Amino acid sequence: MNLTPYREALALPGVRSLMLVTLLARVPKTMTVIALTMYVVLELEHGYAAAGLAGAAMTIGVAVGAPLLGRLVDRRGLRPVLALTTVAEAAFWLTAPLMPYPVLLGGALLGGLLCLPVFGVARQSVAALVPAEKRRPAYALDSMAVELSFMVGPILAVLLATSVSPKATLLVVSGGVVLAGLALFWLNPPTRADHEPLDAARPVSRREWLTPRMLGLLAISAATTLVLGGTDVAVVAVLRAAEQVEWTGLVLAVWAAFSLVGAFVYGMVSRSVSPLLIVTMLGLCTIPVGFGGTQWWSLGLALLPAGMLCAPALASTANAVSQLVPASVRGEAMGLQNSAITVGLALGAPLAGAVIDASAPAWGFAATGTIGALIGLAFLAAELRHRRRKIAAPTTPAPTSVTAAPADR
Repeated sequence: MNLTPYREALALPGVRSLMLVTLLARVPKTMTVIALTMYVVLELEHGYAAAGLAGAAMTIGVAVGAPLLGRLVDRRGLRPVLALTTVAEAAFWLTAPLMPYPVLLGGALLGGLLCLPVFGVARQSVAALVPAEKRRPAYALDSMAVELSFMVGPILAVLLATSVSPKATLLVVSGGVVLAGLALFWLNPPTRADHEPLDAARPVSRREWLTPRMLGLLAISAATTLVLGGTDVAVVAVLRAAEQVEWTGLVLAVWAAFSLVGAFVYGMVSRSVSPLLIVTMLGLCTIPVGFGGTQWWSLGLALLPAGMLCAPALASTANAVSQLVPASVRGEAMGLQNSAITVGLALGAPLAGAVIDASAPAWGFAATGTIGALIGLAFLAAELRHRRRKIAAPTTPAPTSVTAAPADR
């Protein structure tokens, strides 16, 4: 195994501390939805529909707030945003146990709107600390950190809610957010490299960077998490139908382990792979998962190809976005990508659930996988048309492509 790309990336000043701090800071963030769900169901004794509505309110807040907070980071710097979001989000989780359900819905929306932007800050800081030619292994490491945090956070939230109390879980989340915000405030990672221009004399218009190519990257980011959200639900449904629901945690852990391995391999390859191709293959490999068998071990094995592509899909799109937009608007661009990721997750689970209710569990994988593959194929076809036009008329100014940045083709 060629570990040189990882050694070179981690040897850069500030990268190791960024990876460690953001890994730990993400854990309380990955506890939030489960903690809120368990509180509404177990403590308030409402149904799962009410819990889903609370989670949806928070998701909407996150999707709307991420680009706004990113734009604020671009204009005012990181620390003011960290101070604002740490105080606001911690206050929500601290006071949530005192709120009646209708007030909790509004609080969840505001809590999501002013959510501590750990994920966006991590991606933005990687772009500031790592030269473009070395970002692929750095973003692979970042994706592996995301996987690890999602392996720990939800399990910890369930354990606390069932063994201590749902209220205590909300308080733990509040304390975790405070610690995460303080750690990031202390680290204060750069959001723009020293050599990158401030563009203070002429603010960059959205028309200059929110191009068809950027919109394409946002679309495939959403397609990626739509497939992942649908897979989560479909795994539970398949195992429940097979009366093996007790193996759900292990199967999901195996799926996450495959994703970790995929990210590790992605960071070592010598040639960049288009995120369009990775997302298309993710969708295609997800379609047949539910037809691979009804035993927990066969389902785990069927998840291998798609699992190996999960983290690389997210890493490659983040890398492409980082190289596509000017440094002065990178926070807003990363915020938009985070919104796309959030929207994809929010759509994937109910879509798979609706298909499963109308047919069978295996079709949950097929439905979300097909949508992801079709979105990827649509943009791949557009890329092929763009390249043909360039070959046919090399002296004609090329129209804007909808695909990845040049370093990821």
